[in-house]
Amino acid sequence: MTQTIDLNADLGEMPESEDRDIAILDIVSSCNIACGGHAGSKDSMATMLAAAKARGVAAGAHPSYPDRANFGRQSIDMTPDALADSIVQQLTAYAEAARDAGHAVHHVKPHGALYNDMADDTDLAMAVAHACAQVFPGAALVGLAGSAVRDAAQAAGLPFIAEAFVDRRYTPDARLLSRSEPGAVLADSLERANQAVALATGAAIEASDGSALTIRADSLCLHSDSEAALESASAIRAALEQANLTIRPAAGT
Repeated sequence: MTQTIDLNADLGEMPESEDRDIAILDIVSSCNIACGGHAGSKDSMATMLAAAKARGVAAGAHPSYPDRANFGRQSIDMTPDALADSIVQQLTAYAEAARDAGHAVHHVKPHGALYNDMADDTDLAMAVAHACAQVFPGAALVGLAGSAVRDAAQAAGLPFIAEAFVDRRYTPDARLLSRSEPGAVLADSLERANQAVALATGAAIEASDGSALTIRADSLCLHSDSEAALESASAIRAALEQANLTIRPAAGT
């Protein structure tokens, strides 16, 4: 059984949700801060980094395809070089904000469509991993558990953090069910908490076709823009602690 687990959330994506994001920081052990590709600004990065530092929460950059209009949730056909340039630009902005806040850069976690595309596109994963290594050579790369991102991180000399989602339904092949499909997002806090404990302890979860699926993960993500995210975060942390799990940032492998 896993004795420790990281609980993370994507933050700094919506100005109107700043108070909720800061409240979530009282619960999670790490966070991923939007750095301009799909959302986020210099001010939001500064606010989230300061709040994370004050609470001892590990913080990382959350880059995306450069697509604010679609919140980074649509794939974009970009050359590897063009994508790498965009990632470097976003990470450089985050590096400046982190330096100003005096908070270490713990990891990089791609967002949305980019995150999903990297899972099975080796060339894309390699381009992003090497861009991350260029800006943050010591930071871990977060990616979908059981995906191509692990090998890309290793090739770029980066630690890898395998991630799973407490609020998303999986396909039988351990990929996230498209948000366009019914039931893709788990809406009930208890259901999210139960999935979190199963993922953290190596137990099976139910895939979209009803089959049993086991995923090994170092970190569990709760989307901060999901309905009742704050209430779910509290329920999830309580359930993990009740299962005798220690919640702390993942080191990567």
